[in-house]
Amino acid sequence: MHIIGYIGLTAVATGWIPQTYQTIKEKDCKANMQFLILNFIGSFSLMVYAIILNDLVFSILNFMTSLGAIINFYYKFKAARN
Repeated sequence: MHIIGYIGLTAVATGWIPQTYQTIKEKDCKANMQFLILNFIGSFSLMVYAIILNDLVFSILNFMTSLGAIINFYYKFKAARN
């Protein structure tokens, strides 16, 4: 059953790659700020919850999506300051 979780983990986490790659390449994040905020809050909260439950699949998934949101936040705020 864990293989299904890892397949889902891979699919969802991979979804962040094109957005994050584009953001790093352009040094600007075009993603909606409300999306980034809600996605980060949700992913981070679920990561903490998954860690408490000792669920490796969801811990990794939500760590990776939180990381993607953080990278996009960085470039969103960096571009806003320039």
